[in-house]
Amino acid sequence: MGPHGAKPWTYRAGPGPWLGSNPTTLPIVIIIIIMGLLSTAALVQAGRNRASNNFMGDVNVSAILDSFSVSYDKRVRPNYGGPPVDVGVTMYVLSISSLSEVQMDFTLDFYFRQFWTDPRLAFQKRPQVSRNNGITKTNIHYQISQIEMLSVGSEFITNIWVPDTFFVNEKTSSFHKATTSNEFIRIHHSGSITRSIRLTITASCPMNLQYFPMDRQLCHIEIESFGYTMRDIRYKWNEGPNSVGVSNEVSLPQFKVLGHRQRAMEISLTTGNYSRLACEIQFVRSMGYYLIQIYIPSGLIVIISWVSFWLNRNATPARVALGVTTVLTMTTLMSSTNAALPKISYVKSIDVYLGTCFVMVFASLLEYATVGYMAKRIQMRKNRFLAIQKIAEQKKLNVDGGPDDHMPKQTAVRFKVHDPKAHSKGGTLESTVNGGRGGREGGADEEAGGPPIPQHIMHPNKDINKLYGITPSDIDKYSRIVFPVCFVCFNLMYWIIYLHISDVVADDLVLLEVDK
Repeated sequence: MGPHGAKPWTYRAGPGPWLGSNPTTLPIVIIIIIMGLLSTAALVQAGRNRASNNFMGDVNVSAILDSFSVSYDKRVRPNYGGPPVDVGVTMYVLSISSLSEVQMDFTLDFYFRQFWTDPRLAFQKRPQVSRNNGITKTNIHYQISQIEMLSVGSEFITNIWVPDTFFVNEKTSSFHKATTSNEFIRIHHSGSITRSIRLTITASCPMNLQYFPMDRQLCHIEIESFGYTMRDIRYKWNEGPNSVGVSNEVSLPQFKVLGHRQRAMEISLTTGNYSRLACEIQFVRSMGYYLIQIYIPSGLIVIISWVSFWLNRNATPARVALGVTTVLTMTTLMSSTNAALPKISYVKSIDVYLGTCFVMVFASLLEYATVGYMAKRIQMRKNRFLAIQKIAEQKKLNVDGGPDDHMPKQTAVRFKVHDPKAHSKGGTLESTVNGGRGGREGGADEEAGGPPIPQHIMHPNKDINKLYGITPSDIDKYSRIVFPVCFVCFNLMYWIIYLHISDVVADDLVLLEVDK
C-alpha cells in the first residue's frame, strides 16, 4: 500500500478497445487498407485510359472522315478514264401490298443494296490528322489498322459519288423516313462501299389474262443507270442466284408468290448501250374466290334451268319465267365479272365458262319455245284432221242418200288440206264437198265432183301426234339427258385443258420456301 493507505498505480500494455483482444488484427487491417488504396488507383487509371482511348478513337474516325474531303471530287466516278465501275445489287422483298389487273402494276416494299469500290475512300494507308496547340502534325496511330469498316449516316451520301441508279418501269416510289431516313452507308478500309436503303415502289406489270382466273403472272423490276453507259458502269447481281430474297411473310389476298429469278442484260438505246438488271417475281392466282363467287353460282344457274324440262309443257308461265330468269341472272353475272377487269379484246378463260353457261340456259329457253311450237303445230293438224273427217263423213251421208238428201245439191262446203304430198310440190289441196269445184292452188279447176280426199287424211294413223317423227314430250325427255351430259363433258374438258395449260413455271425460277 502506498502512502495514505492508497494502492500503488501500475501500467499494463495491451491493445485498445478498437483493435480487439487479438494482437494479430493490426497487420491485417493495414494490409486491407493498402490493397483498397491500390485498387482505387487502378480503377481511376483504367477509367482515364478508357476515356483517352475513346477520345482517340473518336478523333481517329472523325479524322478519317474529314480526310475524305481532301482532293475528293464527287462529280467524277471512280477509275475515271479507266475500266467501268462494277456495281453489285441485292434485294430483299419485305412485302407486296397489291397486284392490280386493272392498273397493270404491283407495289412492293424492299431493301435495296448497292456495292461498289471507290479507291479514293480507302483509309488503311491514310495517316491520322490531329491538332496540338493549333499546329497540325501528322503521325500514324496504332488504332488506324484496327478499324475495318466505318458505318456512317445517310448525310454522308451527299459527300461522295454514288451510282445514278433508277427503276426503268417505275410508276411511283417513296423513301421511308420514320423515324429517320431508312438508309445507311458502310465504308470498308479497302474502299468498298455498301449502301442500303428501304424503298416502296409501284412498277408497271403488263399481264396476259388469257387464262384468267387460272393465270400466272410474271412481274419484274428493271434496274439501270440513268446517265452512265456500259463504258462507265456495269451492273451485276452481287450474290448470283441468291441476290434476291423474298420474305416468307409476303401474302396477297388473290395471289401467292411462286418464286423469283434474276437476269442481267445489255440494252441498246439511241444514247448508247446500258447495263440493266431485271428481277422477275412469278405470282399464281388463288382460285378460291372465283370458285365461290362465279364458277359455282353459274353452274347452279345452269342446273336450275334444267327444271324446265320436268315441268308440264302446258305450264307456260312457269317455264317461261324460269327460262327468262336464268338468262337474265347469267347476263348480270357476266357483266359484274367483267366490270372488275380491264377492257381487253381477247377471250379469257372465265369468258369461255360463263359464255357456255349462258348458251346452256338460253338453249333451255329455246327448248321450251321449240316444244311449244311443235305442240301448237300438232294441235292445229289434229284440228284439221278432225274437221276434214267430219266433212268427209257428211259428204258420204249425202252421197248415200241419208238424212241430208233434201238439201240442195248446189250447197257446197269448201276446205283446205295441208297434204304432205301436195305441200312438197308447193301447194295445198282444196276440195269442195257436195258438188263444189276443187283444185290445187295456182292450178286448173278439177272436175265438178272435186278430187277424192286422200286416204291418209280420211284415216290418220298414229303419226298424227308427231312432227318430223318426234313428239314434244320426247324433246323434253331427251333434254333431261342431253343437257346434263353436255354440261358435264364441257366441265371435264374445261378444267383439264385450262389447268394443264396454265400450269407453267418460268425457267430458272427460284421457288419460294413455304413454311410447313
